[in-house]
Amino acid sequence: MNPVDRRLWIRLFLPFAAGYFLSYLFRTVNAVIGPVLARELALPDNALGLLTSTYFLAFGAAQLPLGILLDRYGPRRVEAGLLLLAASGAAVFALSDTLAGLATGRALIGLGVAACLMASFKAFSMWFPPERQASLTGWIMASGGLGALAASKPLEFALGFAGWRDIALALAAATLLVAALIGFVVPDKHAESSGSGFREQLAGVRAVFASPHFWRYAPMGCLMTGGFMAVQGLWASRWMMVHEGLAQAGVAIRLTWISGAMLAGFLFMGFFATGLVRRGIRLESVYRGAMVTALLAFALITVRPALAGDLLWPVLGACFSLSNIAYSLVAQAFPSALSGRANTSLNLLVFAGAFGLQWGIGGLVDGLQAAGWAIDAAYRAAFLALLAGQMLALLWLLRPGRP
Repeated sequence: MNPVDRRLWIRLFLPFAAGYFLSYLFRTVNAVIGPVLARELALPDNALGLLTSTYFLAFGAAQLPLGILLDRYGPRRVEAGLLLLAASGAAVFALSDTLAGLATGRALIGLGVAACLMASFKAFSMWFPPERQASLTGWIMASGGLGALAASKPLEFALGFAGWRDIALALAAATLLVAALIGFVVPDKHAESSGSGFREQLAGVRAVFASPHFWRYAPMGCLMTGGFMAVQGLWASRWMMVHEGLAQAGVAIRLTWISGAMLAGFLFMGFFATGLVRRGIRLESVYRGAMVTALLAFALITVRPALAGDLLWPVLGACFSLSNIAYSLVAQAFPSALSGRANTSLNLLVFAGAFGLQWGIGGLVDGLQAAGWAIDAAYRAAFLALLAGQMLALLWLLRPGRP
């Protein structure tokens, strides 16, 4: 890497990586503090699922306007401004004593970090050549993997010394710092569609949603990527407690292994994706293989949880990290001026799936228990329903006869 590229890497990549680290930490933090909140506020599974998933709801709702804003105003301005909302949301969450206040804080956090990954993708498409996009995606996702890792055993350790409110306030301060870093350090570049009117911007969104190429990946994004986010962010810990009898400390260790496997997958993309492309290995093949493996791992976890242990959950985490190749596969079919809207359109469906599935699993578990089901049977039925949807999405992706 020459000195110019190194300076660009430091000024462009590192601030966005810090933002995505915080985004993923916020996304998965309730897997550890959720049981603490449930005990302190006497929350049932349905309410806990709704509280946690408000992040996904706000995040997903922001995606379509976010794509327009990124293509029009550029990633630096958009992400720096939105992170101020995330900081305020973390403060609201820390100071709230009611479910409504906590949910409002989570929603503001979700809205505020909605640009962290998509702004990174947009910046990379503006500053780096296409053959480097997959590797850059891997590196930025690795920073998210570090955030997920921080939200597992390290967070559980921190709860032994500080309350969840103190941790939320510390995250608010860190978010303000990253917003300032992006606002004042990241270089600016004229956006290709900055002169387009609002009607032209909306036409670009319609073009993305009218594309068969986009809909090839959309169901997998919604049910596989979104489904893993829903499970990892809350229900994996509950499943491990119910089906495997793990205590809170054991769950934190397992979540650490999952996050470590995700990080390994992201690093694999960062180190090898560009080299694989140059050697003629299609990223589509890597993506398909990872999704088939993920489905098999989740099926075994659901049907035979005693065999899952410390092996299959990390396998699922590693495969999830490779599911993010879909963003590169979708964006490459559109011109650079549409890249922000293409990725945020896919992200909309990913987070819509994460919100609906995270809340829906809690609602289904509560409903089945109210109907007389044992809690372990209720959780298995919820996971089997998710598995069935993922199998249909995979068949849609693999079906022959498409261009």
